[in-house]
Amino acid sequence: MFFLCILWGLQQIVVKWAAADIAPIMQMALRSGLSALLVFPLIKLAQGQSLWSRQYWFSGGLVAALFAAEFCLIGEALRFTSASHTVVLLYTAPIFVALGLHWKLPAERLTWQQWGGILSAFLGIVVTFAGRGQAMQEFSSILLGDLLALGAGVLWAATTVAVRLSNLSEAPATQTLFYQLLGGFALLFPMAFVLGQGHIQWTAVTFASLLFHAVLISFASYLIWFWLLKRYLASRLGVFSFLTPLFGILFGVLILNEPLERNFLAGTVMVMAGVLIVSLSGRLAKKPAVQDERA
Repeated sequence: MFFLCILWGLQQIVVKWAAADIAPIMQMALRSGLSALLVFPLIKLAQGQSLWSRQYWFSGGLVAALFAAEFCLIGEALRFTSASHTVVLLYTAPIFVALGLHWKLPAERLTWQQWGGILSAFLGIVVTFAGRGQAMQEFSSILLGDLLALGAGVLWAATTVAVRLSNLSEAPATQTLFYQLLGGFALLFPMAFVLGQGHIQWTAVTFASLLFHAVLISFASYLIWFWLLKRYLASRLGVFSFLTPLFGILFGVLILNEPLERNFLAGTVMVMAGVLIVSLSGRLAKKPAVQDERA
């Protein structure tokens, strides 16, 4: 799990590192298509089910559209703000998942501790946006990128909620992942040209980025994640996942030489503390049920 967090923390850094040779949205489109080809042979369907069954048309199309929209916003965010900002704001998703499920599922009602965590996270978001010393034009550009990254976090949460509340919650994880990857490719590829992010130069950097994202991230890391969820408590694994934004910040500084502002670091601490409180409070409150769901 520690190794997975390192990989996930590298995602946006590698996208921005390779952006001069292959545009961010084009990277995400091609990696989704390649990963879909890798996942397809691993799909296991229950007896009587079909991959293209009508029962999954709406839910599969919805999560594919949300998945594509999320990565479209990430690709645009990386044009205006740093990879460090993008990864931190993207990982606010658990906050929005908690809010979405609170209104839909009685079993997911938020406790007062979780509401406190949500308040901390939102105050942290405000702090990350405030108090910067850049010129107005540069500030406006970075602010736009940060808002796009935050929007991507909301869409990631919406995808999770859509899966949880639809019939996809009963489908094999590889099947749901395939819908997202295939739909992501089908929607992101033309969108890359519409948004002026269709350029590709077939360099070593381009191939390295595509292999990293298609094989290590969208294929191997997600399958390992599903494997871990079947064998370990989700609450224990979830604690490690909060390392991902921290690795994102670290790699952004070391690889891309991105600057770190005090307000951004302070806001990051508040956001991650809030996410941790929301996630762990919910897990601990359901500890007996979670322990029975190892398989």
